[in-house]
Amino acid sequence: MEVKTVLITGAARRLGQAIARELHAGGANVMLHYRQAAAEAAALANELNAVRARSAACLPADLLQSETLRTLVDKTVDHFGRLDALVNNASSFYPTPFDDIDTAAWDDLIGSNLKAPLFLTQAAAAHLIASHGCVVNITDIHAERPLAGYPLYCTAKAGLLGLTRALAIELAPHVRVNAVAPGPILWPESDMFDSTMQREIIDHTLLQRAGDPRDVAGAVRYLIEQAAYVTGQVINVDGGRTAHL
Repeated sequence: MEVKTVLITGAARRLGQAIARELHAGGANVMLHYRQAAAEAAALANELNAVRARSAACLPADLLQSETLRTLVDKTVDHFGRLDALVNNASSFYPTPFDDIDTAAWDDLIGSNLKAPLFLTQAAAAHLIASHGCVVNITDIHAERPLAGYPLYCTAKAGLLGLTRALAIELAPHVRVNAVAPGPILWPESDMFDSTMQREIIDHTLLQRAGDPRDVAGAVRYLIEQAAYVTGQVINVDGGRTAHL
């Protein structure tokens, strides 16, 4: 990972933060994208720079504004001199009962989970081709096995899974494109999954426990650092939940 530069979307908190820490620990320089979590992004950048000077920076961007995506890539390359990997992690997640789906929810959920990864990868492609780099998309196990009450989110993640495989074809042989699909790793910060629902989900997980963000981060690091002959694939990090859903 040394001398590699990785752009991570939604890197200030939760899974994105864990991914940033893991890749940085492996020697990568990291550009931390955030939308609103400026304080958290700055604190993380300061923490990482204290370990290794000038190895982390942060940039704000609204990924739903397509015109900002190329700027995000260009500023990353201007700062670090190269781009070796893109991690499309940023995501909106909330229920959309079928009868209540509207264009605002469509624009947000499809925009953050599918449209932004597509156009950000497009903006980064030339740099990734030059570095023989890679893309890692964070999908969801419910991309293939939809979760009741979340039809639009699941559709968006299913699209991202399909996009992963399609871009692996489009960008071959120079750029690898893979995905990591988390299962029950972090519960939403809202109360949409109460303790009973959490217990039911864990009961359907072969390992009988929730995972840790570092489990996802480790899979991302593997795909960037070690998986030179892997492309167009998805790794389910779900404790075996999808084995018998």
